[in-house]
Amino acid sequence: MSIKTVAVVGCGIGRSHIIEGYLPHPDMFKIAAICDLNEVRLKEVGDEFGIARRTTSFDELLTEETIDIIDICTPPGIHLEQVVAALRAGKHVICEKPLTGSLAGVDAIMQAEKVAKGVLMPIFQYRYGDGIEKAKRIIAAGVAGKPYLGSVETFWLRTPEYYAVPWRGKWETELGGVLVTHALHQHDMLMHLMGPVSKVFGRVSTRVNDIEVEDCASASLLMQSGALVSLSCTLGSQEEISRLRLHFQNVTFESSHEPYAPGKDPWRIIAANDQVQGQIDALIADWTPVAPRFTTQMRHFHRHLNGQGPLPVTSRDARDALELVTAIYQSSDAGCEVTLPIKGDSPKYATWRATTR
Repeated sequence: MSIKTVAVVGCGIGRSHIIEGYLPHPDMFKIAAICDLNEVRLKEVGDEFGIARRTTSFDELLTEETIDIIDICTPPGIHLEQVVAALRAGKHVICEKPLTGSLAGVDAIMQAEKVAKGVLMPIFQYRYGDGIEKAKRIIAAGVAGKPYLGSVETFWLRTPEYYAVPWRGKWETELGGVLVTHALHQHDMLMHLMGPVSKVFGRVSTRVNDIEVEDCASASLLMQSGALVSLSCTLGSQEEISRLRLHFQNVTFESSHEPYAPGKDPWRIIAANDQVQGQIDALIADWTPVAPRFTTQMRHFHRHLNGQGPLPVTSRDARDALELVTAIYQSSDAGCEVTLPIKGDSPKYATWRATTR
């Protein structure tokens, strides 16, 4: 398999991509360059990992033929233009969440993909880890049976110090609050395991911090399967946890409570009876431990680029997650249930920015 050269753009979360996603795979990836407008951070990260090529110019990277992948870890407000530019330059592209700030933006990216030489992979690293992948295998095998009900909790803490970073907490630059920047991963995990959403009633509020965007939200979902799901999110929890508890006909799954890696074990997998437990034991008898988060997502991406597996996360996955965000915002503003799919005539298709709050 060929080694792919990577330019990491944005050295905040980009540093985690380097540590978790690329350094564990020296036979798959080489960090060819890093890019950041903050020259102090650029030097610190470059020195830390011995990366010689450092630049403050994103555009310079697009013209460098030796770079295979542009990994975009910049503030959300510029994702759209950078993703499209990188695709047009013929690069493979990795982009942190949120992919962009509206369904219109996602659709523009999907149009750019159709004529691009490279491949786009959005980041949803919480899909990876022993817990969630065992649950996925059990559900996919049909052992779990009919989905009944679920609850998803994102109980995190963000203080005024967090929002002292100028781009955070603003519609124009962060693109949204707890639904977009924090709970998006857990809500993707829900759909990854329980399937698509059909109807949404949601409420959002700003109660914790003096910011433009929401920091509390709740929603009631009807899934296409008929299952009922409740979502609860806050950035004012004094104990940080992420938790999914999903009830199926034959199995109840409960994730670990680790806030930033809920895909890892321990997950509780509670069988309805001994027969079901026997089926579960047989399914995971040959289990090989799965590295969580970026380590496994990047490994799957490399395999895809070498023709050895499917693209692990697609722009359609990102659109589904952002469609749920759109529906919750639209429901909260209108005070009524929203039916998916959301189309171009939606008042929130072009922007999520709240009309009232």
